[in-house]
Amino acid sequence: MEMPAEQAGIAEEARNVLETLLDLLEMPGSVSISSGFPVEGLEATEDCITLDIDGEDLGILIGRRGQTLACIQYVVRLITCHKTQTSLPIMVDVGGYKRRRCEALRALAWRMAERVIARKVPFTLEPMPAFERRIIHLALADEPQVTTESTGVGEARKVVILPK
Repeated sequence: MEMPAEQAGIAEEARNVLETLLDLLEMPGSVSISSGFPVEGLEATEDCITLDIDGEDLGILIGRRGQTLACIQYVVRLITCHKTQTSLPIMVDVGGYKRRRCEALRALAWRMAERVIARKVPFTLEPMPAFERRIIHLALADEPQVTTESTGVGEARKVVILPK
């Protein structure tokens, strides 16, 4: 899919910011640009720029539970939006980590939903970031026997799967 010229310019600026950040961190890797969310089944409300970092030994960029990756994404988005005077969503991924994490979360959601249906008892998942909670909510949105809700505050926010 072809990007509009303005979006392509913003994407190039975002790539430059991320490549500079990788150089400063002395992390070798190549950055590729695509449009849209890297996670199948999740749609953006507006155009989204995805930057994917490929290379070897980049696990340190992901961090524990993707926290480092979320911070890198935040910094890249902040700098790019400041430089371009726009607020286009920018997503940073490392070697398809977010795609794999999404598939694992969907599988977890269905396993726990089956448990909730069988036992008729709510199940609370571990605390997770908003992006991951959204994946759980969307995975179970069409399931007629369960419902989901988020509880807690800040980093302790978690999804509860409830029987209907």
